[in-house]
Amino acid sequence: MIDRQLVLHINWYILAMVALLFAAGVLNLYSASAFRMGEGTTLNNFYSRQLVWGGAGFLAMLVVMSFDYRHLKVMSWYIYAVSLILLACVFFWGVSIYGAQRWLHLGFVSFQPSELVKLGALILTAHILSRDEHPLQLKDLLKVLIIIIIPVIMVARQPDLGSALVILFLLAGIVVYQGIDRKLVKALLVLLPMIAPLFWFMLHDYQKTRLLSFLNPAQDPLGSGYHVIQSQIAVGSGGFWGKGFMEGTQSQLRFLPEKHTDFAFSVFSEEWGFLGALILLLVFCVFLYQVLSTSQQAKDRFGSLLCVGVFFYFFLQIMVNMGMVLGMLPVVGIPMPFISYGGTSALVNFIMVGLVLNVSMRRYMFKS
Repeated sequence: MIDRQLVLHINWYILAMVALLFAAGVLNLYSASAFRMGEGTTLNNFYSRQLVWGGAGFLAMLVVMSFDYRHLKVMSWYIYAVSLILLACVFFWGVSIYGAQRWLHLGFVSFQPSELVKLGALILTAHILSRDEHPLQLKDLLKVLIIIIIPVIMVARQPDLGSALVILFLLAGIVVYQGIDRKLVKALLVLLPMIAPLFWFMLHDYQKTRLLSFLNPAQDPLGSGYHVIQSQIAVGSGGFWGKGFMEGTQSQLRFLPEKHTDFAFSVFSEEWGFLGALILLLVFCVFLYQVLSTSQQAKDRFGSLLCVGVFFYFFLQIMVNMGMVLGMLPVVGIPMPFISYGGTSALVNFIMVGLVLNVSMRRYMFKS
């Protein structure tokens, strides 16, 4: 039997915002894939698959909401270990697309373990940090660093720099929220700038090229700078009101690459203009505010840290995707949540929302 109190305490604002964002994303994918009709291929490729993944994600969200989130403490190590094993399988049996080996194929469906490991790392980090509310000492910080570094290195080697950065900054956000000992902060402020240049030598050549193109896209307008230049043209050509649904010239005439994934927001901005992009951003802001509010209302440290992690997960992806679409940040392959096409990403997005709703539903059930 469904507990009436649990249903009453669902954060309906979050559900409403997610429904709006997902609907906007499917409509945008419909427009972004419309050109395929001219090739005699089906129109259903992207938006219909996204609907299927969205349905699966919605069911997964309901499952996540159905049990007390505190049980995840016991399961955290297992979830993390399984996600790492799946990530390791990519190196042996992964499918390569566009030169990156990121997907596992199960015969009827492909998925990205790098998306699942974000979830595993988040739950385990929240569990470990929830044991003590005091600022982290060196010993505690090293434990968290090990949890973070292992998946970050594995994902970066696929290569998938964008997902690696999301894992790194997502967990860094939780650590900052928890607090770090002042002496340790001073030491990190000295140490991090010294080791930061070493990361340059760990990047692949194409990743270095993307960073250099970010500084000067006009240096190679038909090569490494092409994506950003076309994206800026699409966003700018939308003007204030936009060109209308399925009327964007940059997307419909195929000037804009990766219009269904990394640059889906460019298609949206061109067709709905500055006003549409502003409304979309406002919906994201309401969603993020509600997630952060739920973290403040949570009755235990674990629930609060889970919500903070979900907040940083979405916040980072929104800001980085918008930054690279507008040419303000390097292109690192991070999708816009609920707007860009991506099956595993959609599934994990809904599971993340389910975690927050789970905490929201049970905020009156027990005392801290």
